Amino acid sequence: MTDLGLRLTVDGPVARVVLDRPEVRNAQTPAMWRALADFGTTLPPEVRVVVVSGEGPSFSAGLDRRLIMGETVDGEEPLLALGARPPAEVHEIIGGFQAGFSWLRRPEFVSIAAVQGHAVGAGFQLALACDLRVVTPDAKFSMREPALGLVPDLGGTQPLVQLVGYSRALEICATSRWVEADEARQLGLANIVVPAEELAGTVKDLSSALLTPLAGAVRETKALLLGAGDRSYEDQLKAERGAQARRLAELLASLG
Repeated sequence: MTDLGLRLTVDGPVARVVLDRPEVRNAQTPAMWRALADFGTTLPPEVRVVVVSGEGPSFSAGLDRRLIMGETVDGEEPLLALGARPPAEVHEIIGGFQAGFSWLRRPEFVSIAAVQGHAVGAGFQLALACDLRVVTPDAKFSMREPALGLVPDLGGTQPLVQLVGYSRALEICATSRWVEADEARQLGLANIVVPAEELAGTVKDLSSALLTPLAGAVRETKALLLGAGDRSYEDQLKAERGAQARRLAELLASLG
């Protein structure tokens, strides 16, 4: 995948996604999103942690600016060209883009974004697609789409609201302002801020900690937490009962 600007690897229970276009601050293209979606669908079942990072000093500057400015990049048509297509076709195309991000929310594994430098637009949404975010002091987030007359459409709006609340999420998106590392930690966007030289080690330690509990317990717990905001309290209690019943049955079966 290096020709697409991605390095995708699986090492036992840990999969890694590295955006590898440092010369353009890891700007993204639809081809990269399709490759990410394919990677997500082909992960072996033993993968329990997915780490997403960017090569060089930036996580990702978002969609390749040339596509926004009306140029064709590696056969990809400019973004605004979609406006001339029938709505149903546009929905299908954007759905394909979204699939490159949404797989990171699946309960089979925990996803970690290791963020340094800029995380802009699609870069911000890629970090939001992950369950956890470890960032360096120079990390800067911005939802740039509204400033370009667009909306965030890669799955970032729901996790942003879940993390910071509606009012703050609206303010961050509508102004397209920068959210720097300290504020990100205060708002809950960042789980931890560490010096750049400690980023890789911290992510490795966090990955090891996530691998300690039994896989089924983490899977069921993540699924419970992901659905908690959409359920009533009684429905959440019911979901907990169902999850625990499955775990007890699986544990008993593993002993036999």
